[in-house]
Amino acid sequence: MNRIFTLLFVLLLYTPVMAQHPCTFFTRNEAAAVKKNISLYPVLSKSFTDIKNSVDLWIGKDVDVPFPKDPAGGYTHDKHKTNYTLMFNSGLLYNITGEKKYATLVKDMLMKYAALNPTLKNHPQATSNSPGRIFWQALNDANWMVYTGMAYDLIYNSLTTTERKKIEDGAFKPEVDFFTHDLKNWFNLIHNHAVWACAGVGIIGIATYNQDYIDMAMMGSDKKGNSGFIALMDKLFSPDGYYTEGPYYTRYAILPFALFANALNNSNPSLKIFEHRNGILKKALTTCLQQTNSNGAFYPFNDALKEKDYTSNELVTAIDIFWKAYGPDKNWLYVANKQGRVLLNNGGTAIAAALAKAKNIPPYFDYKSIECSDGFNGNEGGISIFRNGKGKDLTSLLFKYTSHGLSHGHYDKLGIMLYDKGNEIITNYGSVRFIGVEQKYGGRYLPENKKYAEQTIAHNTIVMDETSHFNGKEESAEKFHSDKLFSSYADSTVQVVAAKDDNAYPGTRMQRTLYMLDLPGGKKILADIFNVQSATTHQYDLPFQYNGALINTSVKYDANTKKLEPLGKKNGYQFLWKEAAGTAVDTLVQLTFLNHQTYYTISTLVLDTAQVFFTRTGANDPNFNLRHEPAFIIRKNGKGQSFVSVIEIHGKFDPVYEFSSNAYPSVKQIQLLQNDKDYTVAEILVDDKKLVLAQCNNSVDEKQVHMAAGFTWTGAFTVIYNQQKLK
Repeated sequence: MNRIFTLLFVLLLYTPVMAQHPCTFFTRNEAAAVKKNISLYPVLSKSFTDIKNSVDLWIGKDVDVPFPKDPAGGYTHDKHKTNYTLMFNSGLLYNITGEKKYATLVKDMLMKYAALNPTLKNHPQATSNSPGRIFWQALNDANWMVYTGMAYDLIYNSLTTTERKKIEDGAFKPEVDFFTHDLKNWFNLIHNHAVWACAGVGIIGIATYNQDYIDMAMMGSDKKGNSGFIALMDKLFSPDGYYTEGPYYTRYAILPFALFANALNNSNPSLKIFEHRNGILKKALTTCLQQTNSNGAFYPFNDALKEKDYTSNELVTAIDIFWKAYGPDKNWLYVANKQGRVLLNNGGTAIAAALAKAKNIPPYFDYKSIECSDGFNGNEGGISIFRNGKGKDLTSLLFKYTSHGLSHGHYDKLGIMLYDKGNEIITNYGSVRFIGVEQKYGGRYLPENKKYAEQTIAHNTIVMDETSHFNGKEESAEKFHSDKLFSSYADSTVQVVAAKDDNAYPGTRMQRTLYMLDLPGGKKILADIFNVQSATTHQYDLPFQYNGALINTSVKYDANTKKLEPLGKKNGYQFLWKEAAGTAVDTLVQLTFLNHQTYYTISTLVLDTAQVFFTRTGANDPNFNLRHEPAFIIRKNGKGQSFVSVIEIHGKFDPVYEFSSNAYPSVKQIQLLQNDKDYTVAEILVDDKKLVLAQCNNSVDEKQVHMAAGFTWTGAFTVIYNQQKLK
């Protein structure tokens, strides 16, 4: 009923409103307010001056609108990209300054597109089933439509009726028809591409008073509501605001969400689009920012480029528009200060005013331990992020038990990452792409993205029989998700989460429990209990992708110093050089590495026999597309296996004074006191004190009393340190 009500609400309320131009990006009153305040606030003044300087370079010049021929990074691609930015910025200046020369620049460029676009067929460099016309992929055409549609609205009042018709019929109609007819299956996807496509068609619809365009943008090409902007707001986000493709793609999709919602709100405020799903767009931004490292980089779940951070244009746009829509937020202000620029709108002006007073700016981003469900109903697994410390001393432990994540998803159920003091410690590869670099496969995803980065071995989770989860098949992976069993993170002393997956491998159950512990004396310990069980015998690999210089290991190994061979032949293994290998029998395997002057030690219990591999990416990579990164892999065989590991943060290395302190790990021993389908009880000797982790593997009842290995506790788990209960 809620869905039906929402559709009726949209259909009834979104009647065409003959709004006064401009209305897509900002209103006439907003433009006047920006002009009034430019000289008052430094960040606003700088943002205005930067835009003015970039546009003034083109005043009076003939701007090239070339026939498209190049992939990403090529001249024609980059030229059309800079063109739509130039048109938008010039339109802003026309409204703020009132100078006709800026409108003329936009008009002249739009007239060239009005002549070009009707002549275009599919782009010659198109490589997918969603080709573009102006660009090699339709997604970039959608970007063009968003910004060019706003640019047209910004200069609408300066155009004659004849000029408007020529632009609307020549520049816009071919693109809209292409999207909503030729590419309607793509336009109707539930995917970040469709967010851009709907925003582009919708903004053009508002700018041109075309109700047909608006209806298709809102409800899909058939106007039935199973796709389109409202469905995208409903289906791409969980109730917590988690975006199913991961935070990197929240960053990309939130810009068209923000711009189109802003245009809808300006042209028809009665729609109350920013209130949809209890303010889902605000939740999306809040959640996205919480899913960043302390340096602002987005956590690399699924396809992600690690260089992207919250200073990107997308987050500037979202924060400034949402500040106007939802009001002030201290964390947003902290990020805005890092961004150093604002939009020329009411939100940007308000942020610039707040930044003008240094006392308003928080000293650090207030990162919190959070859990986010996945799926639009919140019932498709999720992620947990545990935090300890603040500012420069922040430690973050990430646990992924989500759904697949659409076409940008990776095959890594129950994977982990660790960040400390702003640095990646236990890493995730991200994606293999040099975006905008024509020499590297036209700036597109490189073949190694699917062959390595998406494969399970590129992550920190169990790989069975050297085969990726779901056999690396997206159609299978999209049918399933992992499930959280229990969690607790209210007390920073003991934070814990447990999740399971029964579908990554047929007939196999994987269950992983992570503990983030702040022991007395400030010692940070991360404990990891990973149980896997199958009816038949298998090989299990547990990799730890680590970032740092290897300092010491307890494993006796043979190093391959004269000849390297790949670790395997497929599923990502073919890209791993086997640099060294050893065997461990009934022992504690330890590896210590140094990262930015802090020591980290991974300690793993080996019962019976395990092989240990030291690997590095770069095998079978003749074009040097991969970063050369190390990993530490523990291999066991059996019907079932338990990997009990501890990651310890310890010590300090001072390269100036050439001094190390606390460079050796405190973990001396790990024992499994009990491990079966009902209970796991592990004892860890930390220096001379015993740390006991006891958990129930089949009940999450918080009131149920359990007894195992001589310990009694209530609830799913307990933690005992030095004979004192921590939780």
